[in-house]
Amino acid sequence: MSKRFIETLYKTYGQSFIVDEILFESKTDHQHLIIFNNEQFGRVMALDGVIQTTEKDEFIYHEMLTHVPLFAHGNAKRVLIIGGGDGGILREVLRHPEVEHVTMVEIDQAVVDMCKKYFPKHSDGAFDDPRVDLVIDDGVDFIVNNALDQSSEPYDVIISDSTDPEGPGEVLFSSRFYQGCKNSLSDGGILATQNGVSFMQIDEVKTTFNRFEGLFNDRWFYAAPVPTYIGGIMTLAWGTDNEALRQQSVEEIRERFTQSNIKTRYYTPELHVASFALPQYVVDVLK
Repeated sequence: MSKRFIETLYKTYGQSFIVDEILFESKTDHQHLIIFNNEQFGRVMALDGVIQTTEKDEFIYHEMLTHVPLFAHGNAKRVLIIGGGDGGILREVLRHPEVEHVTMVEIDQAVVDMCKKYFPKHSDGAFDDPRVDLVIDDGVDFIVNNALDQSSEPYDVIISDSTDPEGPGEVLFSSRFYQGCKNSLSDGGILATQNGVSFMQIDEVKTTFNRFEGLFNDRWFYAAPVPTYIGGIMTLAWGTDNEALRQQSVEEIRERFTQSNIKTRYYTPELHVASFALPQYVVDVLK
């Protein structure tokens, strides 16, 4: 009988994967890490029993969490990534020609090392780009200290590619973290964060929305369907003081997209604009 990996994110509902081969498994300094092969999704990585990324569908999540804020901003020169040890967000950020510097803060060096080895296409050489400064540190400690350091330059876009709000990722959904991000953004800068699957984790959506209150003039979410993040659409949080950035037309976004010469597999200017239209059950809690 085939070995199965059963995800443990939800107590009463879940998904399972047939494990063709375990490539790596270890308890790191911060979490349990397993990487295995699956016929449908290729290589799969899970942390503490929760699916983080797969070879086959990673592009949907990484493109939407990256390109929506960067194309909305239009001229993001300095970008901060919190988490994202697999390198997928970093890969997509570096495709934007206007980006001059990226700081990436990941708590677990083992995740970076193993993803370089077993998911090389995720980062696609991005860690070797001279524009990148990789920092192994706790994301909250980094952002709070950065906000207090008057000599540090602000970031135009901050992307939080965290795990779910349990274990090491829990603090990346805290008011302290969001405040640090706000204080580290340039005028009109954008914060975009992973915020779970709204149908299964609607309380997290409501909590983030409430914690954004008083920090950003415009607080909302946008959506993306990622097959292995089961339970419905993925919600990605959006915070900025420039309310016009979420109201841009397809034509405005398409002009930037065309000029960038970036080739995508999921993201389009039409999906960019449409992704801010949320289901009524989500809208109902954002009041």
